[in-house]
Amino acid sequence: MNYTLIKDFVDLLQEFETEIQACPDLYPENIQGFKAWISSKENTEQKNNSEEPYWEGKENGRTPESAISTLLVHLNRYAKTYSKSAISDSEFSTQEDFIYLINLKAFGEMTKMALIKKNIQDKPVGMLIIARLLRQGLIEQMDSDVDKRSKLIRISERGLMILEKQMDKIRQATHIVAGNLNHSEKMELIRILNKLDRFHYPIFSRNIHSEELINTVYDEYSFQVK
Repeated sequence: MNYTLIKDFVDLLQEFETEIQACPDLYPENIQGFKAWISSKENTEQKNNSEEPYWEGKENGRTPESAISTLLVHLNRYAKTYSKSAISDSEFSTQEDFIYLINLKAFGEMTKMALIKKNIQDKPVGMLIIARLLRQGLIEQMDSDVDKRSKLIRISERGLMILEKQMDKIRQATHIVAGNLNHSEKMELIRILNKLDRFHYPIFSRNIHSEELINTVYDEYSFQVK
C-alpha cells in the first residue's frame, strides 16, 4: 500500500476542510465540492506558473509585497467611498455603523468586545461606535444570563428597520466594489483573502503592543511561500 499517497490525500482533504470552514458557501462539503476545489486549485497553480503580472514600480525593484499592501489600502478607500454614498441619506455616520448592525443581525446578541473584535477594531474606536449606536436607539443593551457582570448588546427593532431601509444601496455598493471581476475571479479572490485573514486574525487577537508587533511577528512566523 502506498502510504505516502494516502498521507498526501489526507493532507489535501484537511486543507479543503479548513477552507470551506472559513467560507462554507464556496464549495459543498461533499465529494463534488472536493473535486471542484481540486480543479480550482489546479487552475490556480497553472495561472501562478504563467507570466507574472505587472505592478507599478516593478521595473525599479519594487517588491510584490509592497504592491499588495498599497493595493489593499487603495481598495479599502474605494470601498469606503461607495459606502459613504450608500449611507448619505441615512442615520448612519460611517460604514462601521451599519457593519456593526449587520453583524448583530447575522450572529445575534454578543458582548461589546466580541463585536469589536469581529470588526477588527481597537477597543476605544469600537466603544465609540457602540455608544453612538446606543444613543441613536439602533442597538440595545441587557444583562447577560451567564455572567451578571457582563453586558450583551443586540440590534433593536428600530435598528432593524433603519438597516433594512438602507440595504438596497448597501448591496449596490458591495456589487460596485467587486468591479469587473467575473465569477471565477471573485471565487479566487475570496480564497486568497480568506487565507490572508486566517493569517492575520490570530495575530490581531493577541493585542500585541505596537512597538513590539513587527518584531514579534517576524520572530514567530516564516514568510516563505507555501
